[in-house]
Amino acid sequence: MNGRKDGMMKILLVNHFPLEGSGSGIYTKNLANILTEQGHKVCVIYPEIEKGSKQKFDTKEIYFNGFSKDGLKYNFPCFTSHPRSNNTFYSLNESEIEEYVEIFCKIVKETADKFKPDIIHAQHLWITPYAALKSGYPYVITAHGTDLKGFIKDDRYHKYALEGAKNARNIITISKQVDKDTKKLFKLDNSKTTLILNGYDTNVFYKKEINKVNVLNKYEIGGNYNHIVMFVGKLTHFKGVDVLLKAARIYENNLSNVLTMIAGNGELYNELNILKKKLNLRNVYFLGHISQEELIDLYNIADVSTIPSRKEPFGLVAIEALACGTPVVATNQGGLPDFITKEVGYLVDVDDDIDLANGIVKTLLEKRKLKDGLQIEKFAKDKFSLENSIRQIVDIYKSQG
Repeated sequence: MNGRKDGMMKILLVNHFPLEGSGSGIYTKNLANILTEQGHKVCVIYPEIEKGSKQKFDTKEIYFNGFSKDGLKYNFPCFTSHPRSNNTFYSLNESEIEEYVEIFCKIVKETADKFKPDIIHAQHLWITPYAALKSGYPYVITAHGTDLKGFIKDDRYHKYALEGAKNARNIITISKQVDKDTKKLFKLDNSKTTLILNGYDTNVFYKKEINKVNVLNKYEIGGNYNHIVMFVGKLTHFKGVDVLLKAARIYENNLSNVLTMIAGNGELYNELNILKKKLNLRNVYFLGHISQEELIDLYNIADVSTIPSRKEPFGLVAIEALACGTPVVATNQGGLPDFITKEVGYLVDVDDDIDLANGIVKTLLEKRKLKDGLQIEKFAKDKFSLENSIRQIVDIYKSQG
């Protein structure tokens, strides 16, 4: 290990996406921030389409969308969508895939040779582990779940993903479902993966007193509402926002003055707005992409947060809501059953707007947030603080570097 004598390490993080707008981007940024605060030296490689913002840690941007003459002409690709890109890995042609792999391998190698990391931490079982392998430095991987969907959908990336997985020192999985699927898809034994449930930043998300009217005015939402329902996430098919809208038609007719706020963006934005009009929904507002710093206010004024996903590898937004004392109604799918219990919310069937509406109405009428908010916040902090997750991740770094 090349780290300092005081036990601190040099860690190179590599992600396919910017540090905002995706679960893995937030995961990477939070990880880099806390590692830096702990005294480790951190550098993060990630794609950008404009000048990257200043961070506490070192960064190396890979430019897309023609921002730099040395970058790629197309926008950075995603597994589903991103607030800043609707391009996908599946829409790239063979030449573009080669360019993508080449630039990641080039930048990771150049940055690693300059930075001299003890360990590289690659995000997603995709191209970043392959680039880490080609750099010649030891590396670990976090499988986030959307990469597994990509692996199933497009076999053109198999040779990179399989070779990257095979040579990794360890593969971190963020939920029981992701752990199970990773082992199955990549034919890995138990010793190759380590389950570390995702964590949230306790400095960003917490329960606080806040003026509901002032927050709503900020988003130009007028009116006096008895109940507020919240959704945070990408506007893409697997997130199930269409199911929430159908559920809203039910609970708007069963409750008085109920507001539904939808925070996020994606390729289905227009389609979902058309569905909203078709269902004649009265109080549903699409807020667009909301930063982490602003989300805390929305979680705190919400009476219930919803995760209507058809598939959900983990569901970090559910943990963030719980950290603000807000109960969660989520589908009984993926990583969500790992932590959504009757103590903090309800699980409902996938693609069932009636069951979802019933769960939301029950939560609101029981006044779960008012009665159980402090207990819900404590549950999140005790089990899912980012500090606990990072302690386990650093142990892996030190054992594998």
